[in-house]
Amino acid sequence: MPNNVRRPLISGNWKMNMNHFEAIHLVQKLSYLLSKEDFARVDVTVHPPFTDIRSIQTVLESDKLAMLLGAQNCHTDEKGAFTGEISPAFLSKLGVKYVICGHSERRQIFAETDEFVAAKVAAVLKYEMIPILCVGETKLEREESTTLERVESQVEASLKGLSAEQVASMVIAYEPIWAIGTGLTATAADAQEVCAHIRAVVLAQWSAPAAEGVRIQYGGSVKAGNIAELMSQSDIDGALVGGASIDPDEFARIVQYHHLAK
Repeated sequence: MPNNVRRPLISGNWKMNMNHFEAIHLVQKLSYLLSKEDFARVDVTVHPPFTDIRSIQTVLESDKLAMLLGAQNCHTDEKGAFTGEISPAFLSKLGVKYVICGHSERRQIFAETDEFVAAKVAAVLKYEMIPILCVGETKLEREESTTLERVESQVEASLKGLSAEQVASMVIAYEPIWAIGTGLTATAADAQEVCAHIRAVVLAQWSAPAAEGVRIQYGGSVKAGNIAELMSQSDIDGALVGGASIDPDEFARIVQYHHLAK
Protein backbone atom coordinates (compact mmCIF):
# COMPACT_ATOMS: atom_id res chain seq x y z
CA MET A 1 0.00 0.00 0.00
CA PRO A 2 1.75 3.20 -1.16
CA ASN A 3 2.49 5.74 1.56
CA ASN A 4 0.66 8.88 0.46
CA VAL A 5 -0.46 10.19 3.84
CA ARG A 6 1.57 8.73 6.69
CA ARG A 7 4.02 11.07 8.36
CA PRO A 8 7.38 9.45 9.24
CA LEU A 9 8.01 8.79 12.95
CA ILE A 10 11.47 8.28 14.45
CA SER A 11 11.38 7.26 18.13
CA GLY A 12 14.28 7.03 20.55
CA ASN A 13 13.88 4.37 23.24
CA TRP A 14 16.54 5.17 25.83
CA LYS A 15 15.75 2.04 27.88
CA MET A 16 17.43 2.06 31.34
CA ASN A 17 19.99 4.70 30.43
CA MET A 18 20.53 8.39 31.20
CA ASN A 19 19.93 9.99 34.60
CA HIS A 20 17.97 13.23 34.49
CA PHE A 21 21.07 15.43 34.16
CA GLU A 22 22.33 13.34 31.24
CA ALA A 23 18.83 13.33 29.74
CA ILE A 24 18.60 17.11 29.76
CA HIS A 25 22.01 17.40 28.11
CA LEU A 26 21.04 14.86 25.43
CA VAL A 27 17.82 16.66 24.50
CA GLN A 28 19.53 20.04 24.45
CA LYS A 29 22.24 18.72 22.13
CA LEU A 30 19.61 17.18 19.85
CA SER A 31 17.88 20.56 19.69
CA TYR A 32 21.07 22.06 18.22
CA LEU A 33 21.64 19.21 15.77
CA LEU A 34 18.08 19.11 14.38
CA SER A 35 16.59 21.93 12.35
CA LYS A 36 13.06 23.22 11.79
CA GLU A 37 13.25 21.59 8.36
CA ASP A 38 13.95 18.21 9.99
CA PHE A 39 10.89 18.50 12.22
CA ALA A 40 8.81 19.64 9.25
CA ARG A 41 9.59 16.30 7.58
CA VAL A 42 9.59 13.87 10.51
CA ASP A 43 7.91 13.41 13.90
CA VAL A 44 10.54 12.72 16.57
CA THR A 45 9.78 11.16 19.96
CA VAL A 46 12.12 10.55 22.89
CA HIS A 47 11.31 7.92 25.51
CA PRO A 48 13.41 8.47 28.65
CA PRO A 49 13.23 6.48 31.90
CA PHE A 50 10.36 7.48 34.20
CA THR A 51 12.71 9.43 36.50
CA ASP A 52 13.63 11.75 33.60
CA ILE A 53 10.19 12.49 32.20
CA ARG A 54 9.38 15.60 34.25
CA SER A 55 12.82 17.07 33.53
CA ILE A 56 12.46 16.47 29.79
CA GLN A 57 8.91 17.82 29.78
CA THR A 58 10.21 21.05 31.32
CA VAL A 59 13.01 21.40 28.76
CA LEU A 60 10.75 20.69 25.78
CA GLU A 61 8.11 23.16 26.94
CA SER A 62 10.39 25.96 28.15
CA ASP A 63 12.62 25.85 25.07
CA LYS A 64 9.66 25.24 22.74
CA LEU A 65 11.33 22.20 21.19
CA ALA A 66 9.51 20.22 18.52
CA MET A 67 10.43 16.80 19.90
CA LEU A 68 7.50 14.84 21.36
CA LEU A 69 7.69 13.24 24.79
CA GLY A 70 7.23 9.51 25.13
CA ALA A 71 7.31 6.82 27.83
CA GLN A 72 8.71 3.30 27.67
CA ASN A 73 5.85 1.52 29.44
CA CYS A 74 2.83 1.99 31.70
CA HIS A 75 0.36 -0.02 33.76
CA THR A 76 -3.18 -0.81 32.70
CA ASP A 77 -4.94 0.84 35.65
CA GLU A 78 -5.38 4.49 36.58
CA LYS A 79 -4.45 3.93 40.23
CA GLY A 80 -4.30 1.23 42.87
CA ALA A 81 -2.12 -1.13 44.88
CA PHE A 82 0.48 -1.75 42.17
CA THR A 83 3.79 -1.02 43.86
CA GLY A 84 6.40 0.26 41.45
CA GLU A 85 4.02 0.69 38.51
CA ILE A 86 3.21 3.89 36.61
CA SER A 87 -0.33 4.96 35.76
CA PRO A 88 -1.19 6.07 32.22
CA ALA A 89 -3.09 8.95 33.84
CA PHE A 90 0.14 10.16 35.45
CA LEU A 91 1.93 10.09 32.11
CA SER A 92 -0.83 12.00 30.40
CA LYS A 93 -0.61 14.75 33.01
CA LEU A 94 3.12 15.07 32.26
CA GLY A 95 2.50 15.78 28.60
CA VAL A 96 3.50 12.34 27.35
CA LYS A 97 2.23 11.79 23.79
CA TYR A 98 3.49 8.27 22.94
CA VAL A 99 3.84 5.14 25.06
CA ILE A 100 5.67 1.97 24.04
CA CYS A 101 3.56 -1.13 24.76
CA GLY A 102 4.77 -4.71 24.69
CA HIS A 103 8.43 -4.17 23.90
CA SER A 104 10.10 -7.55 23.49
CA GLU A 105 12.16 -6.93 26.62
CA ARG A 106 8.92 -6.51 28.56
CA ARG A 107 7.46 -9.64 26.98
CA GLN A 108 10.55 -11.78 27.51
CA ILE A 109 12.04 -10.54 30.77
CA PHE A 110 8.81 -9.59 32.55
CA ALA A 111 6.54 -12.21 30.96
CA GLU A 112 3.98 -9.77 29.56
CA THR A 113 1.30 -11.58 27.58
CA ASP A 114 -0.56 -10.37 24.50
CA GLU A 115 -3.64 -9.94 26.70
CA PHE A 116 -1.79 -7.73 29.17
CA VAL A 117 -0.27 -5.73 26.32
CA ALA A 118 -3.75 -5.28 24.82
CA ALA A 119 -4.95 -3.84 28.13
CA LYS A 120 -2.04 -1.41 28.12
CA VAL A 121 -2.78 -0.30 24.57
CA ALA A 122 -6.41 0.34 25.53
CA ALA A 123 -5.32 2.30 28.63
CA VAL A 124 -2.96 4.48 26.61
CA LEU A 125 -5.72 5.28 24.14
CA LYS A 126 -8.16 6.00 26.97
CA TYR A 127 -5.88 8.79 28.19
CA GLU A 128 -5.52 10.21 24.68
CA MET A 129 -1.93 9.15 24.14
CA ILE A 130 -0.65 7.13 21.20
CA PRO A 131 0.49 3.53 21.73
CA ILE A 132 3.54 2.16 19.96
CA LEU A 133 2.71 -1.55 19.92
CA CYS A 134 5.78 -3.75 19.55
CA VAL A 135 5.65 -7.13 17.83
CA GLY A 136 8.37 -9.46 16.57
CA GLU A 137 9.71 -12.97 16.32
CA THR A 138 12.55 -14.83 17.99
CA LYS A 139 15.58 -16.21 16.15
CA LEU A 140 14.09 -19.72 16.35
CA GLU A 141 10.75 -18.57 14.93
CA ARG A 142 12.54 -16.94 12.00
CA GLU A 143 14.62 -20.08 11.39
CA GLU A 144 11.41 -22.12 11.40
CA SER A 145 9.81 -19.70 8.89
CA THR A 146 6.96 -18.79 11.27
CA THR A 147 7.71 -15.06 11.40
CA LEU A 148 4.55 -13.91 9.63
CA GLU A 149 2.28 -16.18 11.66
CA ARG A 150 3.86 -15.05 14.94
CA VAL A 151 3.61 -11.37 14.13
CA GLU A 152 0.03 -11.74 12.87
CA SER A 153 -1.05 -13.42 16.10
CA GLN A 154 0.58 -10.69 18.19
CA VAL A 155 -1.10 -7.90 16.21
CA GLU A 156 -4.52 -9.49 16.38
CA ALA A 157 -4.32 -10.34 20.10
CA SER A 158 -2.73 -7.06 21.19
CA LEU A 159 -5.27 -4.92 19.32
CA LYS A 160 -8.31 -7.02 20.17
CA GLY A 161 -11.45 -4.96 20.75
CA LEU A 162 -10.15 -1.73 19.24
CA SER A 163 -12.10 0.17 16.62
CA ALA A 164 -10.76 0.83 13.14
CA GLU A 165 -10.41 4.50 14.06
CA GLN A 166 -8.28 3.66 17.10
CA VAL A 167 -6.02 1.37 15.11
CA ALA A 168 -5.61 4.02 12.42
CA SER A 169 -4.37 6.50 15.03
CA MET A 170 -1.64 4.36 16.52
CA VAL A 171 1.81 2.97 15.73
CA ILE A 172 2.95 -0.64 15.35
CA ALA A 173 6.68 -1.35 15.64
CA TYR A 174 8.06 -4.49 14.06
CA GLU A 175 11.15 -5.39 16.06
CA PRO A 176 12.63 -8.83 15.37
CA ILE A 177 13.87 -9.97 18.77
CA TRP A 178 17.04 -11.45 17.29
CA ALA A 179 18.04 -8.00 16.00
CA ILE A 180 17.62 -6.01 19.22
CA GLY A 181 20.94 -4.93 20.66
CA THR A 182 22.81 -7.57 18.67
CA GLY A 183 24.10 -5.46 15.82
CA LEU A 184 22.10 -7.67 13.46
CA THR A 185 19.46 -6.01 11.31
CA ALA A 186 16.78 -7.46 9.10
CA THR A 187 17.43 -6.64 5.48
CA ALA A 188 15.28 -3.84 4.15
CA ALA A 189 13.43 -6.40 2.02
CA ASP A 190 12.78 -8.68 5.01
CA ALA A 191 11.59 -5.75 7.12
CA GLN A 192 9.34 -4.58 4.32
CA GLU A 193 7.83 -8.05 3.93
CA VAL A 194 6.82 -8.18 7.60
CA CYS A 195 5.62 -4.57 7.76
CA ALA A 196 3.52 -5.13 4.62
CA HIS A 197 2.05 -8.24 6.25
CA ILE A 198 1.18 -6.25 9.37
CA ARG A 199 -0.64 -3.72 7.20
CA ALA A 200 -2.45 -6.54 5.41
CA VAL A 201 -3.58 -7.94 8.78
CA VAL A 202 -4.94 -4.53 9.76
CA LEU A 203 -6.72 -4.30 6.41
CA ALA A 204 -8.30 -7.73 6.82
CA GLN A 205 -9.27 -7.37 10.50
CA TRP A 206 -10.22 -3.68 10.64
CA SER A 207 -10.54 -1.55 7.49
CA ALA A 208 -8.79 0.06 4.56
CA PRO A 209 -8.62 3.46 6.33
CA ALA A 210 -7.08 1.75 9.37
CA ALA A 211 -4.46 0.04 7.19
CA GLU A 212 -3.70 3.28 5.38
CA GLY A 213 -3.51 5.33 8.58
CA VAL A 214 -1.56 3.12 10.99
CA ARG A 215 2.14 3.93 11.06
CA ILE A 216 4.51 0.97 11.09
CA GLN A 217 8.05 1.33 12.39
CA TYR A 218 11.02 -0.99 12.15
CA GLY A 219 13.18 -1.53 15.23
CA GLY A 220 16.33 -3.59 15.69
CA SER A 221 19.88 -2.22 15.55
CA VAL A 222 18.78 0.81 13.54
CA LYS A 223 21.62 3.21 12.79
CA ALA A 224 22.59 5.95 10.38
CA GLY A 225 24.15 3.37 8.07
CA ASN A 226 20.90 1.49 7.39
CA ILE A 227 18.07 3.98 8.03
CA ALA A 228 17.84 5.41 4.51
CA GLU A 229 17.34 1.99 2.89
CA LEU A 230 14.80 0.99 5.53
CA MET A 231 12.84 4.21 5.08
CA SER A 232 12.76 3.76 1.30
CA GLN A 233 10.38 0.81 1.76
CA SER A 234 6.71 1.56 1.08
CA ASP A 235 5.34 0.08 4.31
CA ILE A 236 8.03 1.29 6.72
CA ASP A 237 6.95 4.63 8.16
CA GLY A 238 9.66 5.12 10.75
CA ALA A 239 12.05 3.54 13.22
CA LEU A 240 12.06 2.59 16.89
CA VAL A 241 15.69 3.22 17.76
CA GLY A 242 17.38 1.71 20.81
CA GLY A 243 21.08 2.10 21.55
CA ALA A 244 21.73 4.66 18.81
CA SER A 245 19.15 7.01 20.34
CA ILE A 246 21.36 7.85 23.32
CA ASP A 247 24.11 9.07 20.99
CA PRO A 248 22.81 12.50 19.91
CA ASP A 249 24.98 12.72 16.81
CA GLU A 250 23.96 9.27 15.58
CA PHE A 251 20.28 9.80 16.41
CA ALA A 252 20.26 13.14 14.62
CA ARG A 253 21.68 11.47 11.50
CA ILE A 254 18.91 8.86 11.72
CA VAL A 255 16.26 11.59 11.89
CA GLN A 256 17.94 13.24 8.90
CA TYR A 257 17.75 10.06 6.83
CA HIS A 258 16.43 12.01 3.84
CA HIS A 259 19.89 13.57 3.48
CA LEU A 260 21.55 10.15 3.64
CA ALA A 261 19.35 8.88 0.83
CA LYS A 262 20.79 11.39 -1.64
